[in-house]
Amino acid sequence: MPASATANRPEELVERLGVGGAAAEGEALLKALREVKNQIIGNKTKKLLYLHLGAVPRIVSVLASAEGGGDAALIVQAAAAIGSFACGVEDGVRAVLDADAVPQLTRILSYPDEKVVDAGARSLRMIFQSKLTPKYDVLQEKNMKFLLSLLYRENENVTELAASIIAHSCERHEEQKALCDAGVLQRLVKLLGGPLNQRDACLESIEAIVRNNSEVAQKFACIDNGKALSSLIELIQDRYPRTRLLACICLIAIRHASPCYVQEMQIKTKLILILIELLEEPGKAGDEAPFALTNLIMDEEELHKQAISINAVEKLCNFFYKGPIEARRLQGILLALAELCSKLEKCRSQLISLQVLNFIVDALKHDCTDVRTAACSCIRNISRSLKNLSAGHLSSETVVVPLVQLLHDESSSVQVAALGAICNVAVNFATRKSVFIQCGGVSQLVQLAKSMDSTLRLKSVWALRNLMFLADRKDKECVLMELTVSNLASLICDSEHPIQEQALTLVSNLIDGCGDTFEHAFAEDSAIINALTRILHSASSPGVCMQACNQEAESTNTLVQVLHLFAMHSLRDLIRTFYRCIEMLPIKGMFLLANIAAGNEFHKEVVLNCLVPPQPNGNNPSFIIKFLQSKENLLRVASVWCIVNLTYRDGLCSSTRVARLRDAGIISQIKTMVNDPCLDCKLRVRMALEQCMDFENSEHVH
Repeated sequence: MPASATANRPEELVERLGVGGAAAEGEALLKALREVKNQIIGNKTKKLLYLHLGAVPRIVSVLASAEGGGDAALIVQAAAAIGSFACGVEDGVRAVLDADAVPQLTRILSYPDEKVVDAGARSLRMIFQSKLTPKYDVLQEKNMKFLLSLLYRENENVTELAASIIAHSCERHEEQKALCDAGVLQRLVKLLGGPLNQRDACLESIEAIVRNNSEVAQKFACIDNGKALSSLIELIQDRYPRTRLLACICLIAIRHASPCYVQEMQIKTKLILILIELLEEPGKAGDEAPFALTNLIMDEEELHKQAISINAVEKLCNFFYKGPIEARRLQGILLALAELCSKLEKCRSQLISLQVLNFIVDALKHDCTDVRTAACSCIRNISRSLKNLSAGHLSSETVVVPLVQLLHDESSSVQVAALGAICNVAVNFATRKSVFIQCGGVSQLVQLAKSMDSTLRLKSVWALRNLMFLADRKDKECVLMELTVSNLASLICDSEHPIQEQALTLVSNLIDGCGDTFEHAFAEDSAIINALTRILHSASSPGVCMQACNQEAESTNTLVQVLHLFAMHSLRDLIRTFYRCIEMLPIKGMFLLANIAAGNEFHKEVVLNCLVPPQPNGNNPSFIIKFLQSKENLLRVASVWCIVNLTYRDGLCSSTRVARLRDAGIISQIKTMVNDPCLDCKLRVRMALEQCMDFENSEHVH
């Protein structure tokens, strides 16, 4: 083996990375640094080998020894090697950070030799591209001054570094406002006229500063009387794909933060067209384009319609026929299609007609977790179409079996997404429910319904609920055999209100339509009825309700802080959803009791014992009296319906039930509701009172 080859072995090179004092030793060190750098560029295996050999701390020590001066060539090679280690390898970033390279690289930005400054800036930029790198605290005055000093340097590598640091570190409203108040946006706008890399870094930085911040977005839009905004609009037609993408992302961020800007349909249509065209581009620009498209049109039906008008669905689907698609891009395309199918039936029909369902199903088996999740989201939204469900497009084994297999996925996010798709598809399995049961779907849903993860429990119970919808007696028996009455009773009393709500609907679907399955509510010593009674008692107790609210508030405290970063309607939706669950529980529970009370004498007696226990609990009134006094119309209607069914004259025990209801003060409460503001409730009240009056009249006759 030649001596030169031996000298270039990684072990030998690492040994030579010691700091040399003499000129000859310095020359040897320079050669070693250059050789290490050349070997690791684009070679992950070599990077990992040198990391294992401890090369990074030795290289950083070269920078440290150059404090106050030193050989510029050595510093340049050392900085370049550090940047290479941090590029694309997380272990490399960790090693660079652990060796305290950032302060050393920051120091050389003040070096008189521009080549040294360039090398330091490029290396730092690679480090700040990693999510592992700590955020730069721009709220500290000295940090802000340093960042501004970088932005106002004439060196384009340094200004690009400053923009990269801002894009990496700016997340909170306070940071956005501080940067805006310091005049950073104005400087970034001026730098947009510079070289390509600097321009792209500035666009990323602008997007980070305006994201979800209406105040800052408005200030940006007003810079130079709107010229800054016009500059972005011009850049969406730039010759470079990445620049076009970043300019689109900036405009989308401004539009979301402050909808009064970028509201012209012509601009929004142009954005959709450009983002779809960018999918043709190789590299990151093409990979990220569909995510930007999804963000642009999200939850906006008008933009969905506009996208359809320019054949967005067809253009997106065409990529499936062009051969293998890289995972990131495939995920983005699936998410864009999922969003387009979330609202409009025309979109779902068009996607089915383009015959790409097989490609989407294939994506359910993809190696990438994110792709599998996106494919599930796509199927979930396609299955919002009753037409597609009825036609059986989504209930065949081809679709059902892969979805069921994903319930075993090692990723909980994939499991949740698969459950979301199954929830929709299960509604209209009709005669194909047995397919789902035979491939082990019910068994796995039952297992997930016992999960410690509340989201998995909720989605699983939801899917079981939909599977039970309009099922025949055989399928209901099969589902309940897997689930068991005791587990169902436990779910009714789950600690999470949404899960309780879905469990009650599951019971309603179980007993609906089939006389035999009606009896399951009374199995195992009426376990389901007892669970239902417990949550109705809890729902009628203000103390318990307030305690639940306090617990929810404590558990979501961190979430509320996060949501504060975003539009306030998100926080309102969170609170509204929570209180809706609390309100719906007693409503669903009382309608369920009313349904059971429509049964035979035994069923009526069990329901009556729930409302009026044979052994009264002190002076506490029945929970139904509180429900009859509720301000919620549906709760009053459900409660009165229950009384109507209990007082229906169909047996010898009817008069006894009326007497017990009267003694418990329930009939008196009903009488106060003859002029109820809700017409439906008023009609049921009169029906109940007429039935009670019949009993009173018959008693007088006897």
